[in-house]
Amino acid sequence: MPLLAENPNHAVLPDFRTEEYVAACAHLISNAVNNDQAAKLLADLWVTQNQADKWCWATRLEEEAQAIEEDCRRVAEEEVERHQAILEEQEAAITEEWKKNKSKYTPMKAGNYCELFYFTNSGLEEASNSSFTADADTLIMMTSTDGSHKWIPAGAAQDPKAQVLKDDNLTWEQFNEAAPCMIISMKENDWPVDRVDMHVAF
Repeated sequence: MPLLAENPNHAVLPDFRTEEYVAACAHLISNAVNNDQAAKLLADLWVTQNQADKWCWATRLEEEAQAIEEDCRRVAEEEVERHQAILEEQEAAITEEWKKNKSKYTPMKAGNYCELFYFTNSGLEEASNSSFTADADTLIMMTSTDGSHKWIPAGAAQDPKAQVLKDDNLTWEQFNEAAPCMIISMKENDWPVDRVDMHVAF
């Protein structure tokens, strides 16, 4: 389809009776066609061509819009795939780190003491935002406010205001938050049933 340089919808029908179109009308003038009739024929031909040009113009705009829409869809899909790949890479790295140092991340299974604070709502939130590593220089992936991902040192990701409360300093509300979570963790880490029951009874 030939490309049109100008929008045919803005074209203005010429006056073919003027001197500018005398030569064009002369080709149509005969014994049966006078000058006015020749001008009318030229006008009809112009309108017919203009209608065809308008159709071509509209078709081209539609094709361009579809191409833009397809490009946007493709870019969006690629962005989703990129983010998914980043998340999968991060999850794989965390899983691998957890496997290598399982006892460090499951102190209850290792038999280490763990403050009840970590089983409260605040403690669980702090744990979910932790860097999953004890090395402050290790790079971890974080999601920024605009949704993009970036690598930062683990130490920079930790909340400096976060405080771990000692068991004696927990409120009754925090204790009630911690108890059910601690019982679940004990079961998940294969504590003896009698010890779990003892804590439930307490």
